[in-house]
Parts: sequence; structure tokens; C-alpha cells
Amino acid sequence: MAFWITTILLALVVAGLFALALLRRTDRPDGAGDYDVLVYRDQLAEVDRDLERGVLTQEDAKRVRTEISRRILAADAERTVDTGSARGAPKIATVVALVLVGGGLTLYKGIGPINGLGAPGYADLALADRIAFAETLRESRPSQARAEASLTDLPQVAEFNAEYLQLVQTLRDTVAERPDDIQGHTLLVQNESNLGNFIAAYQSQGRIIELRGEEATVEDFTGYTDLLILAAGGYVSPEAEQAARVALNRDPNNGIARYYIGLMLAQTGRPDMAFRIWDRLLQIGPESALWIAPILEQIPEMALHAGENYQIPTIGNGRPGRPVNGPTASDIESAGEMTGAERIQMIEGMVSGLSDRLAIDGGPADEWAQLIGALGVLGRTDQAFAIYKNAETVFADDPSSLDLVTRAAQRAGVAE
Repeated sequence: MAFWITTILLALVVAGLFALALLRRTDRPDGAGDYDVLVYRDQLAEVDRDLERGVLTQEDAKRVRTEISRRILAADAERTVDTGSARGAPKIATVVALVLVGGGLTLYKGIGPINGLGAPGYADLALADRIAFAETLRESRPSQARAEASLTDLPQVAEFNAEYLQLVQTLRDTVAERPDDIQGHTLLVQNESNLGNFIAAYQSQGRIIELRGEEATVEDFTGYTDLLILAAGGYVSPEAEQAARVALNRDPNNGIARYYIGLMLAQTGRPDMAFRIWDRLLQIGPESALWIAPILEQIPEMALHAGENYQIPTIGNGRPGRPVNGPTASDIESAGEMTGAERIQMIEGMVSGLSDRLAIDGGPADEWAQLIGALGVLGRTDQAFAIYKNAETVFADDPSSLDLVTRAAQRAGVAE
């Protein structure tokens, strides 16, 4: 409340100063018109004095008086116009105040089709602080269970006949008796989803993944991610993010997983990264892909928050060229002839391209290890540590890949 009081008071002060500028007269104490009238009256008195001294004849005096009188009438008319303008100044000042206060609040909070540009309670953060804030927000966000518990407005589910409901109950009883039956769990996932029982559906899907073990497919994990998010009302929990990253680790080009990673970033203060991921997905296509419609609905607002002047691309117009994973053989050969500054510049270029691609597309463990090692060489240990912690999440279910990344982090001095 204090924020809004302070904001309105400041706006009113600015409007008041503007009103004073409108109401203020010129630097002449009585205004230009009043001053001219006084001068002309003095001139009339001077004519009388000249007539008495014999300097002017009656005829000349009459002619001069006529001319001065004409000028007095003109000056008096100008003074009337100025007075009328001064009387209208309060109305103009009122309109200006309304525009300043009302327009500013409208742009800040957003009304109707106008998107609000402000965030009460937040200071103007530097880029590094915003990234750190987003990382904190991501790490401290609610779990899947908390998100489910907080849901109060659940979507309406279509009604089903009693016979179908009885069949589903029979299926539940059968699966309860045979908990290792993958086919039974598969049927249960489909039917619980139809009924809107997404918690039961993702529990069965999680059991399928457990039963399949190393043979669990990318589709198993993306299906699990989808059900977790549906059960949380569209929120990407840490558990849903973990499932999506496992899918991405197995298939870096998986559109469903990449869409959900973008959604998670959008929900945790990184619209810039979400925008890049979704824009790339639109360029890749195809137009019939499941993730295209939700991206088209959300990406204009995401582009606005990312500060991008954006136009929807032609869907499926081709994948942009991927940056080189690292220095080529010729780069390495010529590196021996480089100065220290030139080698650092080469590494900087490699780091920039590789970091952007891993953030958007994901990638194998050796590329994560390469990025961590390069950051260590550059002395950017804080960034190397952040990449390592992210890699720990990505490769949590892949011990060999996690070991490769950890060894790179140890060499960079950011892991024990």
C-alpha cells in the first residue's frame, strides 16, 4: 500500500509543477498587455505637456492622441486574451494531471488489452541479479505434492456412464492385484486420464518407468512429464522438470520436453530463455506438432517480457545452423601459434556458442564437461559451478554421464 501512496503522490507533484508552469505569467510583473497600456497612457500625458509648451500644434496633438488611443485599445484586447488563457489553465492542468497519473498507472499495472509493465515491490535489478533471482526462484519453487495440494479450482470432467466407471474400477482392482503388469498400468494411465484423475494416471506411468528400467523410452518420460504438469494445473514442478530433462538427455531434439523446459523457465523468471526455446521449436516445426498451438498462444507475451520485437516465423521454415561443438582440428593446430589473448578469445567464442546451445537444446555429457572445463580456464568459476549443478540434475539418472561431468568440474576446481 505504501508503494501506491508514494507513487500517486509523486505523480501528483509532477502534475502540480506542470500546472504551475501553465499558470505562471511572464517575467513582467503585470503582464505584457498591462505594461504596454501604462506606456501608452504616459505618452498621452506627454502629448498634453508638449501641447502646453507649444511643441505641438492642436492638429498634431489630435493626430498623435488618435494613434496612441488606437494602440491602447489593441493592447487592452491582447490583455483580455491573456486573461482568458490564464483562466483556462486550471482546466488544462487538470487534464494533464489525469493523463500523468492515470496513464502512468495504466502502463504500470495494465488495464484491459494493455499489458502491465511494472512489478510492485521489486527494485530495478541488474542482469546478473535477475539471473540469480530466477535461479533462486527455480530452486525454491513448490514441489509436485505442494502444487497439487494448493489446487482449488479443478477443471470440469465430462460425465461417463456407470458401465464405463465400473470397468475402470475393475481395472484398478486388477492392477492392484498385479502391480507389475505393464499392460495393466498402460490401460490405467489412459483411462484415469480420461476421467481427469491425473494423479492416479502419473502414478501408474511412473510405475511403468520403474518396471521398464533402462528400457524405458523417451515417450515414457514425456508422458510422465505431461501427466505431472496436468496434475499440478499447468505448473512445472521440480519433479516434472527432472522427467523432461531425462527425456532431453536421451533425445535432445524432443519437442515435448523442450516445450516444457521452456514453460518451466517462463514460470521461474527467465522469459528470455523460454522465448529462444519456443522460437526455435516454431522454426523447426512441423505445423502439426502438439507443442505448436500452445507456443503460438504464449510466445507473443513471452517475447514482450524478453524485450524482443517479434514476428511469428513461418512454422517449419528450417532449423537454424547449430554452432560448432568446440574448436575444430585446424583450430587446435593453429592454437599453438596464438598469443595468450588470442587463445582466450577463441575459448570465449566456443563457450558462448556451446553455452547457448546446451541451454536451449541440451546435449551429451561430454559437451557439458567441455563447457565446465572451458569456464574453468577462463576463471569464471561461479558460472562453471552453476553449469555443474544444472548438469547434476540433467544426468541424475545416468551415473556414467554424471561421473564424466563431475570429473570435469573437479579439474575446474568447482567440485570436490
